[in-house]
Amino acid sequence: MTADIPGTTVFDGACAQRGYALNRMCFSFNDAANRDAFRADEAGYMDRYGLTPDQRAAVTSRNVLQLIAAGGNIYYLAKLAGLLGLNVQDVGAQQTGLTVEAFKARLLAAATED
Repeated sequence: MTADIPGTTVFDGACAQRGYALNRMCFSFNDAANRDAFRADEAGYMDRYGLTPDQRAAVTSRNVLQLIAAGGNIYYLAKLAGLLGLNVQDVGAQQTGLTVEAFKARLLAAATED
C-alpha cells in the first residue's frame, strides 16, 4: 500500500521502474571518466542511457523535483547534483520551494530553537 502524501513523490516499485534508466545513469557517475563524458556531451550521455523525454528535461533544467517525479532516487540523484554543481542546500531549497537564502535562514532558525 502506498501512502498519499500531498506534494510528495513516494518512491515505490512503480517509481523505481520508471526511473531505472535515470538512476542507472546517475550510478555511472561513480566513475570519473563517466562524469567527464557527461560534462562533454550531456545529450549524448543521456541518449546512451535511454532517458525519457521527461527525464531529459528534468536533467537539462536541473530541477530536482522533476527528477524525483521522473523516478529518480535521491541517493542516486545526489551524484548528479554534485556533478551539476548543486549542493545539499540547493537541493533542499528546490524541494521546499524556497530560495537558497530562505532555506538557509530556515535551517539557522531551526538550529537556534533548540
